[in-house]
Amino acid sequence: MQTPKVHIYTDGAARGNPGPGGYGIVMEWVGKPYRKEFSYGYKKTTNNRMELLAVIVALKQLKNPGTPVKVFTDSRYVADAVNKGWLYGWEKKNFINRKNSDLWKELLKELRKHEVQFQWIKGHNDHPQNERCDALAVSASKRNNLPEDVGYKA
Repeated sequence: MQTPKVHIYTDGAARGNPGPGGYGIVMEWVGKPYRKEFSYGYKKTTNNRMELLAVIVALKQLKNPGTPVKVFTDSRYVADAVNKGWLYGWEKKNFINRKNSDLWKELLKELRKHEVQFQWIKGHNDHPQNERCDALAVSASKRNNLPEDVGYKA
């Protein structure tokens, strides 16, 4: 795998879990002063859905297939599913009895377009980009007139 050209930092939040939720993303081009931020919120969702959606949305921002990327997440749910190979086992079993299968399938599509590494980082530990993602996610969850998370099933 090539040295990452893009660093993606993601976080998800839900107030109530389920409850109003949002995600935050910071994307940085390694070695260049290029940085973008994204956030969005939903009326009723879960923290895990927002953690997953943040990664999916970030990967969809990449214009060139095969981009070497490193994703930094404080979600063991996401990082371990990919790094420990669980995601591919779930896929082989057609995601039977797997929560958030809509998002896992979407993540697989995006992972296959690029060279993606995942690194878990401890949340709420003064990591500047992670703290920024958290602030973006929480802020997005508090916006007015939030849309439905159509994939969320109680």
